[in-house]
Amino acid sequence: MKKIGMILTSLLLVAGLVTGCGSTPATPDKSSSGVPTDIQAIKDRGVLKVGVKVDVPKFGYKDPKTEVVDGFEIDLAKVIAKEILGEEKIETTAVTAKTRGPLLDSGDVDLVIATFTVTEERKLSYNFSDSYFTDGVKLMVKKDAGIKSLKDLDGKKIGVAQSATSKKAIQEAADKLGAKVSFLEYSTYPEIKAALVSGRVDCFSVDGSILFGYLDDSTIILDDSFAPQDYGVASKKGNEGLAKLVNETVAKLKTSGEHDKMIQKWGLK
Repeated sequence: MKKIGMILTSLLLVAGLVTGCGSTPATPDKSSSGVPTDIQAIKDRGVLKVGVKVDVPKFGYKDPKTEVVDGFEIDLAKVIAKEILGEEKIETTAVTAKTRGPLLDSGDVDLVIATFTVTEERKLSYNFSDSYFTDGVKLMVKKDAGIKSLKDLDGKKIGVAQSATSKKAIQEAADKLGAKVSFLEYSTYPEIKAALVSGRVDCFSVDGSILFGYLDDSTIILDDSFAPQDYGVASKKGNEGLAKLVNETVAKLKTSGEHDKMIQKWGLK
């Protein structure tokens, strides 16, 4: 009898587990209004939350006097917000190359539009739109340093941003040339520029469009260019409705000619 009781108890436990599993429905792809649930959540909130750069002139830059953040990527965020909300209502969060992924993961931002280079590895973690800008990794040095190319940086230190693709691109190019270079990583671009000015690094390396925002009379950007960098709008895996809308918006801007106008507005190359 004791054995039979144990068997009955086990069966009841299994039945309870099965019932419990069935009581939690899967999240529907669309809301009752037919709008994808990820987009509906933004509509209900009334604002699109976007991670942007605040230290990249012409892309995403915060004016220290007015504290206004503007640039090409800010304009792009507003266009996407208008597609969703009917108005250009965005809430921006400053991100760096190191923090933009985690902020997407946590849900603190809906999108990251922050000179985020699309790579096969990153596609495993995030949704990316088609490219809205293509650049290349370049090198900034002091005018009086006598450095003309990457080969001249043999034995030198190069400043790069944490978690950026610049380090890998330059390392691979240096290896092909037989040049030995070392790297110092910084969290922000102004920190790298300051390191170059003070002599802590011999070169500031990042995408050319970013470097142009830090060019002054004492520095030059070399002709060398490495590893084409395609920037895409990133969203969290699972937010497929949002990813589709973003990609369609980028495509629409390109076909209508508005994308070219935005590029010209900000003087991008």
